[in-house]
Amino acid sequence: MVQLVLGIESTAHTFSASVVSSDGRILSNAKNVYRPREGGGIHPFEAAQSHIKAAAGVLETALRESGIGADELDSVCYSMGPGLGPCLRVGAVVARSLASSLGVPLVPVNHAVGHIELGCLMCGSDDPVVLLVSGGHTMVIAHSGTRWRVLGETLDLTLGQLLDQFGRSAGLASPCGRAIEEAASRSSAYRRLPYSVKGNDVSFSGLLTSAKRMHESGAPFDDVCFSIQETAFSMVVEATERALAFTGKTEVMIVGGVAANSRLSDMMSTMVERHSARYTVMPLRYSGDCGAQIAWTGYLAGTAGVAVPVRESVVKQSWRLDSVDTPWRS
Repeated sequence: MVQLVLGIESTAHTFSASVVSSDGRILSNAKNVYRPREGGGIHPFEAAQSHIKAAAGVLETALRESGIGADELDSVCYSMGPGLGPCLRVGAVVARSLASSLGVPLVPVNHAVGHIELGCLMCGSDDPVVLLVSGGHTMVIAHSGTRWRVLGETLDLTLGQLLDQFGRSAGLASPCGRAIEEAASRSSAYRRLPYSVKGNDVSFSGLLTSAKRMHESGAPFDDVCFSIQETAFSMVVEATERALAFTGKTEVMIVGGVAANSRLSDMMSTMVERHSARYTVMPLRYSGDCGAQIAWTGYLAGTAGVAVPVRESVVKQSWRLDSVDTPWRS
């Protein structure tokens, strides 16, 4: 019998709700995105207020697009963490209320694991080396034993933070990734920036500082954007290549909001081709934060017996994915 699952995502700037079926169909994926002022970043309280105002409409849209009624849901899932506390709490409260009123299981989901598991579904990947790149994460990951294992990560800023912080310094509003990609596409003039790979970890703080100074000194914005992308993307591709060789796996997949960047995808594809491996990238529509990643991963977790009583449905602002057991993969 096909199960119907609702997922609620609210870790940062996006409040999203999605209905998925147990046979892997995404029946709806409604969302509302908080937009900070130009030059500003995400203000947690303001983002949470945006989520509160949008929640009812997003849920209504998700159910209407899916063509089902709330009473047909078999479970409700929510992003327990990691993320911004005020934002996470909005999603948790909505999920608790729904699960309690409908009398269905409540399933907590790790947001980062959600990116990976939805990516595996959408890309048809079974056992990939994963590059997770977003505003909240920059990690190279592979599954081993009972968990996803981190084989390399950022030591300071995430790739998304690098792009956003540089963009904001130039007067853009977060998220800045798309505007920086467009600017970079208009240039081919590389200007040297710090390249920092330590073991299999990466560091972007020196790159960010140098890029800001370069732009402030009069370097064309397009040239600096091009140089940031070429440098930062080469770093994460190097770390991914080392993990691919170390694990002996035959698939590489990119997930997370920065997966939408075509230049990163091109560089990764070239590397993977050298290793005769299979390369996939999350489809653009689902690369950013969305309820679908929570619903699908919640369904997988629920089938393995993962659920929490409403009174114990807390949020975790810091919750590393390599601390999360994945019994559905055992």
